[in-house]
Amino acid sequence: MIKIISANEVPANCIVQQTIDSTKINTTVAMIIANVVKRGDEALREYTEKFDDCIIDKFELTPEVMDRAIESVDPEFIKVMERAAKNIEDFHRNQIQKGFDLPPKDGVVMGQKITPIERVGIYVPGGSAALSSSLLMNCIPAKIAGVKEIIITTPPSNECVCDNINDAGNVIDTCNGVDARLIAAAKIAGADRIFTIGGAQAIAAMAFGTDSIPRVDKITGPGNAYVAEAKRQVFGIVGIDMIAGPSDILVIADETANPCHVAADMLSQCEHGPDSPAILITDSKILADKVKQEIEDQLSVLPREEIARKAIDDHGLIIMVESMDEAFDLSNKLAPEHLEIMLDEPFNYLDKIINAGSVFLGKHSPEPLGDYYAGVNHTLPTSGTSRFSSPLSVEDFTKKTQYLYYTEEALCKASADVIRFAEEEGLKAHALSIEKRVY
Repeated sequence: MIKIISANEVPANCIVQQTIDSTKINTTVAMIIANVVKRGDEALREYTEKFDDCIIDKFELTPEVMDRAIESVDPEFIKVMERAAKNIEDFHRNQIQKGFDLPPKDGVVMGQKITPIERVGIYVPGGSAALSSSLLMNCIPAKIAGVKEIIITTPPSNECVCDNINDAGNVIDTCNGVDARLIAAAKIAGADRIFTIGGAQAIAAMAFGTDSIPRVDKITGPGNAYVAEAKRQVFGIVGIDMIAGPSDILVIADETANPCHVAADMLSQCEHGPDSPAILITDSKILADKVKQEIEDQLSVLPREEIARKAIDDHGLIIMVESMDEAFDLSNKLAPEHLEIMLDEPFNYLDKIINAGSVFLGKHSPEPLGDYYAGVNHTLPTSGTSRFSSPLSVEDFTKKTQYLYYTEEALCKASADVIRFAEEEGLKAHALSIEKRVY
């Protein structure tokens, strides 16, 4: 059952959760990466059989199988994904950056150009929930940025419903059990290729390349602890979006909020996993008590009750404060991934927010709107990292290159200062690079 506590009782790690012992995960992931680097596709097939209980011949899905899979998806859901994709595109197009050229001054020209990353790999988890939304949220900004090639990796399964079978009844090509809705989302978002490989081995394959899977320049997308650790270990070989922890939500509400809605929004994150924090900060004891009861009532009818209940029991909190100023001060210290402001005149509080991944203003803007449909990105900084990082955006799929031009006259004018700086740092070759041009 969720606990009600005062502000001075808030544990420091209620959102920033520490891994008790990750040594086993670190070691296992390091071994997987080393094996994939050494043995390539052979290692991938062994891990796929071991972890996914699937024997894979070809990792890449053919266009024919993808078309067959898409045909099996409910057309109405296709339309829903298309509308969501349009909203995501409309929002993210406003993030496009342009380079700049400074006006020439005294023979000096400087500027910056923006270039798309050439090849991006997006990891899409498998398991009990087909996260088509994650695919859209990662792929569409990459497409807008101008990424030349976008590949998807996602775990296979034994539930193949979209195989390509010839007249003799033999399987020609298979979808390897990839959920058809993911394949449809990939087509809607503009992904180029789909590979059925999951886990840390998929991250290793994208980071270093194998005979079947091309090496990428950046990896994005959520995953379990092994996927997150693999992303951490390959960072520097490739770029990554972030190291994502458990999803979290913080709601700030007063006595005017509907306790049923508050409870529902908190539980919407708890069903992600047993480590997902859900926190309410309020100055109303009446609301706190009603939300506590609502959570219990709603838990009992959730299909993922066991997961959500553990999250609430272990990481759920209702925090009592004296004022809304205290509520926002505490929220900024916790730096939530999702922050709901369930207050009247919510825009009056926007300037008080310093640390939050995504903010949901008002009583009719529940967090799932952002998860699926509104257009804001749902790949967000977790575990308190909104103190220094941002939601996934078009900018994550581009890189900046600066450039510099000096005329001979401009170089001569600056030479004495540059030579002095180099000599003060004891770097004579730097100084000589200038001296040999001007003296």
